[in-house]
Amino acid sequence: MNQKNSMTSRLFFLAFAIFINGLGNALTVSMNLGSALWTASAVNISSFFSWNLGSTLFGTALFAALLTIVLLRQLKLKQVIGNIIFMVPFSLVVNYLTSLLMMTSLPELPYFVKLIIDLIGIVFIGCGISLYQRVNLIMHPVDDLMKVIRFKYTNGNPVSAQLLTFTPPIIIIIIIFAVSHQLSAVNIGTIFALFFQGKIVDLADKFLFPNFKYENIK
Repeated sequence: MNQKNSMTSRLFFLAFAIFINGLGNALTVSMNLGSALWTASAVNISSFFSWNLGSTLFGTALFAALLTIVLLRQLKLKQVIGNIIFMVPFSLVVNYLTSLLMMTSLPELPYFVKLIIDLIGIVFIGCGISLYQRVNLIMHPVDDLMKVIRFKYTNGNPVSAQLLTFTPPIIIIIIIFAVSHQLSAVNIGTIFALFFQGKIVDLADKFLFPNFKYENIK
């Protein structure tokens, strides 16, 4: 894929993607009915070690960046730096919106309403992933990892790539649960993300701003 989108449109969709992905993560964390797996692993690490969530999200992103380097078998320094830069506004957005939502009455809503909000959050995350993978300037290191797996190892299949990308956080969550016997941000929404987030990315590729195509995917 070698589509040429204007730089203005790419920057706009990058900013929009950061916001909706950050909002989606904040919704899932504040509802506590299940986050996307990498976020859930960060929440559990944060809870277990009493670390700041934003800092923990940044740390798990660095880990994902290292995995990407291993899979590519080369260090693309510009790409790594760009993705780390991405984490600064993304972590701030997630941390700020999560704190803001926790101060509202949303966490006190009836279970069924919270579950719907949680699932909407996961849909937002999938839409954000689709957009900044198409922008292909900078992106969350986890989603860069998914992009590498998708186009290098699974023939462009987002569902298979997403499932493979979820393997490390699943292992992290299992280890923390085995040690602490406590789980946070793991619930129905997590199962939904496990099985459907890749499909959400696929559908967003086709129906969310369909004229905005993938940029320079090799």
